[in-house]
Amino acid sequence: MIFIRYKKKKKILFFILCIPLLSGCDSALLNPKGQIALEQRSLILTSFCLMLIVVIPAIFLTILFAWKYRESNINAKYSPDWSHSNKIESIIWTVPIIIILFLSLLSWKSTHELEPSKPILSKTQAIEIDVVALDWKWMFIYPKQGVATINQIAFPVNTPINFKVTSNSVMNSFFIPTLGSQVYAMAGMQTNLNLIANQKGIYNGISSNFSGLGFSNMKFKTIVTENNEEFKKWIYKVKKSNNVLNNMNDFEKIALVSENNPVEYFSTVDPHLFLKIIEKFKMNHTMNHK
Repeated sequence: MIFIRYKKKKKILFFILCIPLLSGCDSALLNPKGQIALEQRSLILTSFCLMLIVVIPAIFLTILFAWKYRESNINAKYSPDWSHSNKIESIIWTVPIIIILFLSLLSWKSTHELEPSKPILSKTQAIEIDVVALDWKWMFIYPKQGVATINQIAFPVNTPINFKVTSNSVMNSFFIPTLGSQVYAMAGMQTNLNLIANQKGIYNGISSNFSGLGFSNMKFKTIVTENNEEFKKWIYKVKKSNNVLNNMNDFEKIALVSENNPVEYFSTVDPHLFLKIIEKFKMNHTMNHK
């Protein structure tokens, strides 16, 4: 009998220890590699700890009351006429109100500080990257460098990046979890996102908004180089490609639906291609409402 009880306890303990392994999410948000992501992790952990001030006592008291007032405990005090306590009421209302007020102020402050379109202050000049969500791949245009890529981007460490984001199809969401904020990519519109990487490495980028059958494989790689010289070498490698994006006809061929699209480089690109993609949808909207 003792052996059976021990075995059951062992199974329960094993199950509890395995719970973290059953999660479908990785720890990218808690393993930041950029300034924005660091501040967002701090906000998440602060909010989580504040909420635990209410959650932990509630769980503890639930277990305590269930144990103390169990049927077999004949020593528990029975007070059928008790109905109200000013002390208890003041505690259960005051503590949550204080926490909510603090969280409200914290959220208001952090929302303004971490506004995605807000430029990052730095002595280093920002690099501009235009982002176009396609079905189901990502196109990246470097207007100043005159190149473009599919499903891969690169930039130097400690360099602000100004992403201009749009879509050539349905709505998507551009997200590099280890670097910070996500923004929506919408046809005929431009959204802005400013990020910076504090460590070199290769980080995963995804679409965090369901957009169709190929959505789950709509991923890209973000290469953060150690310095500007390595970034220039990467740009030079892209410029050696025979592929070009000189006009909208070239773009429409690339924009055809595809899944698990490999990384592609384009040695030349129309510097106004991003704006033309946005204008295309504005023109269609105008014509449909005439």
